[in-house]
Amino acid sequence: MTRAAIFVDAGYLFAQGSVALSGAKQPRTKLQLNVTAVIAELEAVFQAKTSGCELLRVYWYDGALGTRPTLEQTTLAHTDNVKLRLGFINSLGQQKGVDSLIVTDLIDLGRNHAICDAILLSGDEDVRIGVQIAQQFGVRIHLVGITPVRGSQSRTLQQEADTTTEWDQATVAKFLSIAAPVAPIQANVPVQPAVPIGANPDPVLEQVVVTLCASLDSTTGLSLKAHWQAQFGIPPEYDGKLLAQARAAVGRELTLPERKAIRARFKAVVQSTP
Repeated sequence: MTRAAIFVDAGYLFAQGSVALSGAKQPRTKLQLNVTAVIAELEAVFQAKTSGCELLRVYWYDGALGTRPTLEQTTLAHTDNVKLRLGFINSLGQQKGVDSLIVTDLIDLGRNHAICDAILLSGDEDVRIGVQIAQQFGVRIHLVGITPVRGSQSRTLQQEADTTTEWDQATVAKFLSIAAPVAPIQANVPVQPAVPIGANPDPVLEQVVVTLCASLDSTTGLSLKAHWQAQFGIPPEYDGKLLAQARAAVGRELTLPERKAIRARFKAVVQSTP
């Protein structure tokens, strides 16, 4: 049985996907990914470009900020037939180590005759060497880009590929969206006193939790609930947002009991939402 694998550079997907949707690169914090939909689109390319092949798996490459994966990365890691591979994000917000992971996997899978075809969603010139060597082992490379590929995808990488596919805006909109901005919570309010242990919940902090939870869509809510079935903490992208909005609301740093209380309240509100 011949097999093919799908390789996804998440940095390229989010950066160029946001350009396709809005005309400009958007920060990851503003972007929402539908994991099921993007896997379906990738599998559609796999079906169109390979003949009689079995899908080995989807390799998803992304950068990790710190030691904890994001909620989105955790969801992908628990998705059937998806292998999450993480590089890291440096102090400048740049993704590092991802291209080398893609190159290594392309070469190793080709050398071991584990695949005969590879669907590659990437635009980086640095993965071209992996494409060339994999092709020497008989692997056909099907390159996927996001409109406009001119200027966003390496021209020499396109030339090396056996086939190319360009996703248009309508395709990207099936799995990626830009979140509406959330209004700041009680900005420039007077400094609130710290809440002692055992006291009633601070209504200002309660409003922070309620407002943030209201901004979450149903998919994010379900992902958070699934996350808490295996892990205890709040994913870093939501924990940071929760604490930042709370600090802005009370006009000072939170005490340790307040941080514990607001995190517990956030978790309780999300879990109680249908």
